[in-house]
Amino acid sequence: MRKTVLSLLIILYFTFPQLYSQEKYTIRGVVSEAESNETLIGVNIIFPEIQAGTTTNEYGFYSITLPKGTYKVVISYLGFSTQSETITLSENITKNFSLTDALESLDEVLITENIEKLNIKTPQMSVNSLTSSSIKEIPVVLGESDIIKAITLLPGVTSGGEGASGFNVRGGAADQNLILLDEATIYNASHLFGFFSVFNPDAIKDLKLYKGGIPSRYGGRVASVLDIYQKEGNSKTYHANGGIGIVASRLLVEGPIKKDKGAFLLGGRSSYAHLFLPVFDIDNAAYFYDLNTKLSYKINDRNNVYVSGYFGRDVFNIQDTFENVYGNSILNFRWNHLFSDKLFSNLSFIYSDYYYGLKLNFVEFDWVSGIRNFNVKYDFKHYLSNTFKMQYGLNSMYYKFNPGDIKPTGTTSGINPFKLTDKYAFENAVYVDVEHQLADKLALSYGLRLSAFFRLGQNELNTYANNQAVTFNHNSKIYEKATPIDSKSYKRSDVIASFHNLEPRFSMAYQLNSDSSIKGSYNRMSQYLHLLSNTSSPTPLDVWAPSGKYIKPQLLDQFAIGYFRNFNDGAYSLELESFYKTVKNRIDYVDGANLIANNAIEQIILNGRAKAYGLEILFKKNEGRFKGWLAYTLSKSEQQTKGRTASETGINNGDWYHTPYDKTHDISLTGSYQWNKKWKLNSNFLFQTGQPTTYPNAQYTYNNVTIPNFSDRNSNRLPAYHRLDLSATYVPKPDKNKGLQSYWVFGIYNIYNRRNAASISFSKNTDTGVNEATRLAIFGIIPSISYNFKF
Repeated sequence: MRKTVLSLLIILYFTFPQLYSQEKYTIRGVVSEAESNETLIGVNIIFPEIQAGTTTNEYGFYSITLPKGTYKVVISYLGFSTQSETITLSENITKNFSLTDALESLDEVLITENIEKLNIKTPQMSVNSLTSSSIKEIPVVLGESDIIKAITLLPGVTSGGEGASGFNVRGGAADQNLILLDEATIYNASHLFGFFSVFNPDAIKDLKLYKGGIPSRYGGRVASVLDIYQKEGNSKTYHANGGIGIVASRLLVEGPIKKDKGAFLLGGRSSYAHLFLPVFDIDNAAYFYDLNTKLSYKINDRNNVYVSGYFGRDVFNIQDTFENVYGNSILNFRWNHLFSDKLFSNLSFIYSDYYYGLKLNFVEFDWVSGIRNFNVKYDFKHYLSNTFKMQYGLNSMYYKFNPGDIKPTGTTSGINPFKLTDKYAFENAVYVDVEHQLADKLALSYGLRLSAFFRLGQNELNTYANNQAVTFNHNSKIYEKATPIDSKSYKRSDVIASFHNLEPRFSMAYQLNSDSSIKGSYNRMSQYLHLLSNTSSPTPLDVWAPSGKYIKPQLLDQFAIGYFRNFNDGAYSLELESFYKTVKNRIDYVDGANLIANNAIEQIILNGRAKAYGLEILFKKNEGRFKGWLAYTLSKSEQQTKGRTASETGINNGDWYHTPYDKTHDISLTGSYQWNKKWKLNSNFLFQTGQPTTYPNAQYTYNNVTIPNFSDRNSNRLPAYHRLDLSATYVPKPDKNKGLQSYWVFGIYNIYNRRNAASISFSKNTDTGVNEATRLAIFGIIPSISYNFKF
């Protein structure tokens, strides 16, 4: 072991001789917005003369080590005026920068040097970023800005369906996306069964969607990571902004706790369309409300603390017979500490909860289910040199799964209290990520994650013959539930199943010239949680289940390669990527599976595998009065579950079949045009291949009962999906920078009234006796108007 470490040190010494050949110093600091002191993520800090640079991390911090000397430094960030100044580096220094909004800046810094774009040089690929302002410009249903709807306009991302907040990435399922809000897991990202997402765009500072080449600091899902950070609040002055729409309104206030030291942010949203239903003599109701909050405080130059939270609930009533309440709650305490000019750390204590409650008054019982976790994370970022950076850390997460608790609410219900068995698990991980500029034109990013998952003791764990919870009936050629031969209870401290996985990550970028590069990546990821659902889009009733004795963790291997180019000094950009991925142990359901109130879910699932591959194109216009992008994805997503023995048929006769989220063609065109100071026009057009589904292809009659016969699983498709949305933003007083500022947004969703099919069902017409197909379309044309303000 000692020889191995010594050899590694010798290799590092001779690989980076420049580290020791000349005197070097470190410049570090924080980049923030001048008006509010809000830290900025991903700001470029560039030294043009020596072609060196770095970017700020999730807390606005940067650090870079350079040879002694005098340099010109350029600080640039989209939407803000570029700054340039000269610094002399003769000792380690702290240098903070404040950027001014480009729209409010009186003086503009003109940079004549041809600065290389960092997105070309860095090995980061398969990543998309969106700002809150960009999201608000995209036309959406009912006039409410929506983060999930915005990312579905990117290549490789498709929606879960009309009006759904679930999304699918590169042919993956909705449960394979890790959704983080200030590092806390969000298990259900939808309001009103998918009509809105849970994210208030007014409270969001930054978001990144990782589709591939995912860094080792992320784990637990195998399709994507949606990493969202909330604003920290204005530590200089008090401000408020909000909006009033036709179905919902929002308000956000922020201000200093102590000027330039601490800030608070408090934001709320609520829908109110249900208040008007009694006017139309309708007893039903559907509404949501949520709350975003954050406190930040700068203790000193080396220590900052943050407390952030989210609470949201949806309420859905059908007269007096049905009441549904569900939502997320998160709380996160974070401590940033700077050990040295080169070592930044963040310690987080995170609580996340998803609650689902259902009250059925007509049968007099309540149903409660959910998932809860506690997470401790400690992350470090080490700026060892200008060409070599490391990020490493660990996290431990404890889970409690409540699959269902049924309680009678009346004396005549005839239902006895019934509690599905709670499940518990413990997930741990350690990781290391390295950013390595190996040569002028070659940059690498590589890392390793070691994850461990322990299924803890529970009550009533079934045991089956041959350890198989599903049996195969060779006579009828169908799968059936196995009968348990024993049921045993365990102590919470017992480990009834454990899994360990090494997850290597690698990506590289080779710069062809100052404007273009080729990139490649590979990543392996493990997923220990599974969403039990027989729909392609998340619904509140979906139940999460941990890996264990009968459910294996999903394992992903993904490869990607791409070509990236900037045109006209970044005015235009092109991203071209191809990917191929496989997933082992993807759960599949036997025909006729019943997921509701099932205390032995292992009796209806089998372990299969999945694969997806495709080509993604993103062409963007980044400057000028007209901005926008064209995204196109050509892809295929399939699943296969073979029989466990040669005599078993498996699912779909063991053949590959389309997953419910397979969309061969996916095209989106998004644009915005600044007509004048007062008017901005926005539009987006979408086209997607119809969602796979299964239709009956024949029927037979037995004892006067007509029984349909279905084709192979997902061998049919719904009609193609397409629509055009338009919106216009009107600013009455565009030059007003103080006091009350406002603007109006007028929108038309689905302007040509396309009745896109959410589903097609088949039934017999009771009058004619003829079988009919019925198409369910959720939205037609929908106009909207909203008034937005800030002061």
